Amino acid sequence: MDEWEKDRLSVKVASMYYADNLTQDEISRKLGIHRTTISRLIKTARQEGLITITVRDDLKPYYALENKLETLFGLKEVYIVSSQRVQEDSERQALGKTCAELLARIVQDGDTIGISWGSTMKEVANALKPSPNQRPTQSQIVALCGGPGNLESDNHVNSIVGKVSQAFKAKPYYFYAPIITSKRETKEAILQDDSCVTVTNLWHKVRIAVVGIGAFSESSSVLSTGYITPQEQEALGRAGAAGDICSRFYDLAGRRIQLDLADRTISIDLDILKGLDYSIAVAGGAHKVPAILGALRGRFINVLITTEETARLLLEAANETVETAE
Repeated sequence: MDEWEKDRLSVKVASMYYADNLTQDEISRKLGIHRTTISRLIKTARQEGLITITVRDDLKPYYALENKLETLFGLKEVYIVSSQRVQEDSERQALGKTCAELLARIVQDGDTIGISWGSTMKEVANALKPSPNQRPTQSQIVALCGGPGNLESDNHVNSIVGKVSQAFKAKPYYFYAPIITSKRETKEAILQDDSCVTVTNLWHKVRIAVVGIGAFSESSSVLSTGYITPQEQEALGRAGAAGDICSRFYDLAGRRIQLDLADRTISIDLDILKGLDYSIAVAGGAHKVPAILGALRGRFINVLITTEETARLLLEAANETVETAE
């Protein structure tokens, strides 16, 4: 094959792949060329400049931000919610819709999906609209934590688990336990209940977890429930608490805070989140930047869904803390 014919074939194959959206297997069958040759021709077309790939100007800033965060924190993926989408909906609704779109793409038959609680997680559940054409996924939706009894019902983990399971026609596993107990012995007794054992055993089978990130501030959901005393809040502050995931607190460096409170908390261990295929955090807002930064440094999550403003503030905060340490 001479150079001209090689270039012509490379352009033809690449055009079929990128412009016509054919798979490499489809191109192979159509042209009678082996699949490995198809892959090599596509690579050649790009390397030799026979074709170029451009990104729309209005999408470049988002891609650049996502790439910077993925590289800096070793993340699997970052999803930046556009400013336009935030303007069209509330910030939480925009984050929830983006997470719902991601879940619709990655959930597979037989998955065990873990869900946490809170106002942002409520919007994820609301965005997952049940479809009459949705076939049962043979999946399991499991609560990752207990829930405060005085919480608004829509924000409760069991309410969210129910909505998500309906959307995917999956089996729900509710968790009838408080998020924090007054005594360690109470927690131990609760966790011996058969229904609780079923849920906690499933935590070790989770492939996809979706969690919110709580800021350590007076507006924090877990602090406002009253389950944590003022004295405990002071102790968390002295320990450098930056945020929490499932009421498991950590500092700005991503170090877990091991106070007596941790022994009375009923939720998935952060170490389990570290080993999942998808540990997805949905969080945005300037007040949550320290909490998100701590979660990223602790590697408790590998996918982040956030807003453009939050992403820029995260990069600034990361650079500032590095410069301060130096």
